[in-house]
Amino acid sequence: MYKISLCMIVKNEQEVIRQCLNSVKDICDEIIIVDTGSTDKTKEIAGEFTNKIFDFEWIDDFSAARNFAFSKATMDYIFWMDADDILLEEDREKFKKLKAELDGTIDAVSMLYHIAFDEDGNPTFSYRRHRLVKRERHFKWVGAVHEYLEVGGNIIASDIAITHRKSDKSSANVPSNRNLMIYENRLKKGEKFTPRDLFYYANELADHGQFEKAIMYYQNFLETKKGWIEDEIRACINLASCYRNLGNTEKEIEALARSIMYDVPRPEVSCRLGDLYKERGMFKKAILWYRLALEVDLEDTMGFRQSSYSTWYPHLQLCFCYWHIGEKELSFEHHNQAKKYKPTDARVQYNEEFFKKYFNKI
Repeated sequence: MYKISLCMIVKNEQEVIRQCLNSVKDICDEIIIVDTGSTDKTKEIAGEFTNKIFDFEWIDDFSAARNFAFSKATMDYIFWMDADDILLEEDREKFKKLKAELDGTIDAVSMLYHIAFDEDGNPTFSYRRHRLVKRERHFKWVGAVHEYLEVGGNIIASDIAITHRKSDKSSANVPSNRNLMIYENRLKKGEKFTPRDLFYYANELADHGQFEKAIMYYQNFLETKKGWIEDEIRACINLASCYRNLGNTEKEIEALARSIMYDVPRPEVSCRLGDLYKERGMFKKAILWYRLALEVDLEDTMGFRQSSYSTWYPHLQLCFCYWHIGEKELSFEHHNQAKKYKPTDARVQYNEEFFKKYFNKI
């Protein structure tokens, strides 16, 4: 059986690192921890799991730190996680099976990354990342911020999911200034941004409410015509959000429509266009877009997945729209579909009571 090195970079992760390492300690044959300046008990806790703990002076470059961690690995394959990630039991079993079946011909394995969840714990926002790589291929991390692992060769897509789980004490809803400041400092030094840098810098600006500046950098990114297609689509969607925050509905529609130039409409795009028509009382046109959101199959995409836009949300809106054009049976049918996904949602429960009263009257 091939052996696996876990490589992690950490800083002040005492609240989460134990749960992370507990979830993978019996899967990985070696644990490499690279600390970039912790002042809490992170290294002490990590020491309960491994003696391979290294210090790395932080230089505002995530790729440099991750490549340093990879350089310390000695096993056949390298697996990476962040300290606030875990493997749930179902995914632990899948990982063990994958490990047992590795035959040495596989160069890299992509896994799902679940980073947001509904009130029932179901993932609502996911995407894929290359998580397991063959060490002898010497794959490198690229990018100072929002880094990615540049891989090639025989790559397989696994159904294993990494779950992002911050501690209760974390301020997950407050955007950190760290990445934004790294980008700002690079600009001050006169560095030329790659298309990927332009995209992610625009994201940071938007997250911090600097919508007009974000729009400029999204436009700059799209004009390069050298971005990854999924980033180009996401840039259009994020552009639309910026325009919405600025109250410019016309530009919002233009940005959403622009995304269709790159590929079939993403369910999020279809739903947001449906919302715009619904807000204007143009229910038949809204229906077309909501129905499209349910029909597009994006199972193989490496881009972001927000399952709500292809499941309960369009059904909920179709329930509303069909009712308003007098198609009451279709309205009820889509209510039942929404209820399958979100039975405890307040809007679904309201509709449930509404239909009970309606059918009792007739």
